[in-house]
Amino acid sequence: MRAVYPGSFDPFTPGHLDVVNRARALFDEVVVLVAVNGLKHPGTGEEERAAAVRAILPVEWTTVTVAAWRGLTSAYCHRHDAGVIVRGVRNTTDLHNEYQLAAMNQSLGVPTVFLPAQPELAAVSSTAVRTLTPER
Repeated sequence: MRAVYPGSFDPFTPGHLDVVNRARALFDEVVVLVAVNGLKHPGTGEEERAAAVRAILPVEWTTVTVAAWRGLTSAYCHRHDAGVIVRGVRNTTDLHNEYQLAAMNQSLGVPTVFLPAQPELAAVSSTAVRTLTPER
């Protein structure tokens, strides 16, 4: 089964990498979907962020691909024969927000699997990394 792991990935963090690694153990293929979120204003475009993710992924992870996408994740899943969405959750706030998205995607025919963050990575967020990283 092909799984899709969507996010803005601005930037791609060690927590994201861990979720991809665990997802690839569960699914035949994993697509890291660098998506556009109208509520977020990333420092770079989705194609640039996708290239940055590709550069981070180990070359031996041959079942993992990266794609940029503008549109609903469920539409990508239907168009590319992906049967499930993977989402990482760090805390109860994430779970609450992700649950609402999962319910919407389920109503559109695509279930979601939640992978809890490893405890040592739970405090890492893209926002925190951006705040601590000098001008990109």
